[in-house]
Amino acid sequence: MKYIFKKINTLLVILTIALTFYSCNEDEILEEEPIDFSSPENSFSTIDDFNSAVYALYNRTQDILSGGEYRPLDYIYGTDLGYNGANQLNQRFGSYPAYLTPQNGQISYHWDNYYKIISSSNIILENLENSEIAEDQQTFIKANALIFRGLAYRNLAYLYGGVPIELEEVTSPKVDYTRASRDDVYAQAASDLSFAAENLPGISEVMDGKVSNLAAYHLLAEVYVTMGRWQDAISAASIVINDPNTQLMTERFGSRSSEPGDVYWDLFRRDNQNRSSGNTEGIWVWQQEVDIPGGRLSSSSRDGSSAQLERDVSPRPWSFPYQDPNGVNPFLSLGVSDNTGGRGIGRFRGTNYYIYDIWKGDSEEDDMRNSRFNFIRDVEFNNPESVWYGQKLSDHRDLFRQKAIDTIRYFYPYPSKVTTPGNHPPELFVNPELKNLNSAAAGSTYTDQYFIRLAETYLLRAEAYLGAADLSAAVEDINMVRNRAQATPVLPSEVDINYILDERARELGVEEKRRLTLQRLGLLYERVSRLNEGNPMSSNFGLDIQPFHELWPIPASEIENNTGAELEQNPDY
Repeated sequence: MKYIFKKINTLLVILTIALTFYSCNEDEILEEEPIDFSSPENSFSTIDDFNSAVYALYNRTQDILSGGEYRPLDYIYGTDLGYNGANQLNQRFGSYPAYLTPQNGQISYHWDNYYKIISSSNIILENLENSEIAEDQQTFIKANALIFRGLAYRNLAYLYGGVPIELEEVTSPKVDYTRASRDDVYAQAASDLSFAAENLPGISEVMDGKVSNLAAYHLLAEVYVTMGRWQDAISAASIVINDPNTQLMTERFGSRSSEPGDVYWDLFRRDNQNRSSGNTEGIWVWQQEVDIPGGRLSSSSRDGSSAQLERDVSPRPWSFPYQDPNGVNPFLSLGVSDNTGGRGIGRFRGTNYYIYDIWKGDSEEDDMRNSRFNFIRDVEFNNPESVWYGQKLSDHRDLFRQKAIDTIRYFYPYPSKVTTPGNHPPELFVNPELKNLNSAAAGSTYTDQYFIRLAETYLLRAEAYLGAADLSAAVEDINMVRNRAQATPVLPSEVDINYILDERARELGVEEKRRLTLQRLGLLYERVSRLNEGNPMSSNFGLDIQPFHELWPIPASEIENNTGAELEQNPDY
């Protein structure tokens, strides 16, 4: 028996030595290679694989900033531009204390999705290092990933302040995040956007809707402004403005240029936003695409990923209960594809500042952006059965102003850029002759959406010139925008940061992500408390904004799940 054990021990020693020298690497044995499902290990082999991952970044970015009924409205409700006219205190910034809480799912939505953009970008970058695609393709993909990661960090810093910075792919649960400073997050965004700006193709080299070097330079200029790096901001914005392929549109163009209107109106008509339509002003345009496979808009339903500015921003005159002398409602029921606002529901009511005050001193003829084509201030009754058919609402003003809701939701001045009068998709018309719209499906804005437009770059550079104490250069840039609008040129004595914000409201209106602008400047509280009168139908007029609302709260779930370190909450939440 002893001999047998001795033989066994000898064999075990030999086997151990053999395994030591000749066995496979244990780590390689344990490393799984997925075969029947996609994962980072098998999904990044070709340039097409990487492009697919980049397209997903486009999709998520457009969702968070311009998708559905909450987005892009999250970025304009409760700002100096407008308030929730539907008397919903705990929704759509009807009341800041009621809505802006760490437990609010909408606040978590933005945090989660910006970090998903960052995570996806990091996965692309890490797999890029080990890929076998050509060097120029690697640079191209890296630049694409970094413009989206830089954009995500930029927006997180504007909304939440300092946030955790993660630059690597996370492959296992991590619960020890801490917040970087806001300045550090800006620096990271600038670093990402700088690489993207230097390495993305020129704007004339990319398809409509794709990012270019100019989109990155615009975003970079804005981050530099926020950091107080005035000369760097001026240089970055100047690259966009001086590019021979960009120019403000000053002459009528596009799909409806033969109709009454003006060039500003043309900018927002269907099929007019892209370079392929002759538009040299769009820098980054999000493609909507109606009834096209892979598109974001459907004529058979209000798709959740489509921009529904028409639905929220346009009024709802079809709800007026008032009748003509024969007992007939002078407005057709439900939405109509005319200047009554399409399928609006009158939820985003513009502030008096936005719809009246910023236009004082300029008549309709003085500022194109306030013309009857671009800011709808009066409408005609559109029911042929009414004896008032063709008459204007203003002809019966007193009758249609009996209750607060009449001017808070049923009709108020609104920008025509949010709708497509007479040009909704044909499939939406219930009665093409009367232009009635399918109420269950209509409500989206049936145009491609500007994310960056050259007019904004001029106003951004004016902001940088103002910071650099070059007032004459700031005035020159502002007047480039005002001259196109045939507005009275501004004088140097009139220009400060508030004037630039007023001009942004006139030019960009509900088109810009106003909350991001105000929060990056630290002026949200000051301007909202001064310029947004709130909803007169709400308790205490709603809003109740406080200084600490300048930043959003860190979502409670993020703090609770981060058990390995303290993820500090913003003050007073």
